[in-house]
Amino acid sequence: MGLNLEQKQAVVAEVSAQLVKAQAVILAEYRSLLVGEMTALRRKARSAGVYLRVLKNTLARRAVADTPFAGLTDKMVGPLAYGISADPVAAAKVLHEFARENEKLVIRAGAMPNVVMTPRQVAELARMPGRQELLAKLLGTMQAPVAQFVRTLNEVPAGFARTLAAVRDQKEKRAA
Repeated sequence: MGLNLEQKQAVVAEVSAQLVKAQAVILAEYRSLLVGEMTALRRKARSAGVYLRVLKNTLARRAVADTPFAGLTDKMVGPLAYGISADPVAAAKVLHEFARENEKLVIRAGAMPNVVMTPRQVAELARMPGRQELLAKLLGTMQAPVAQFVRTLNEVPAGFARTLAAVRDQKEKRAA
């Protein structure tokens, strides 16, 4: 049974709300994907913070109209799942990894604001480190000089304590 007008408007509004926050949209064809496989994909997407939705292409076209992702309208053909995320790498990574494991899922296109990507470019985007990984690397890089400075400062009293221990041991040997 199809959706009535109010339900269609609600779906378009929901997807439009996701697109406002989005940095990437990935289109993947899911033809002949089993229900269990699709459920696994949804679970992976949810855990990565990716909004994954199967939509009628006409509703998706309405949702992306007047957004930076409007260039995708030409690519919206066939049964598609739409991966939308605020992290530009997360959606590409989830869908690309799932497509590698399951050849029934085929990435058709992707987009970042005002840029439409080919499936190959989506694969390259998926190989990049994600936001969390980049933040962890940045934090480690920022922390390294401070940690080294603290170790250097700690070495002065530790060296002094070792010197005192050596003098004490030397006096104990002479006394014995």
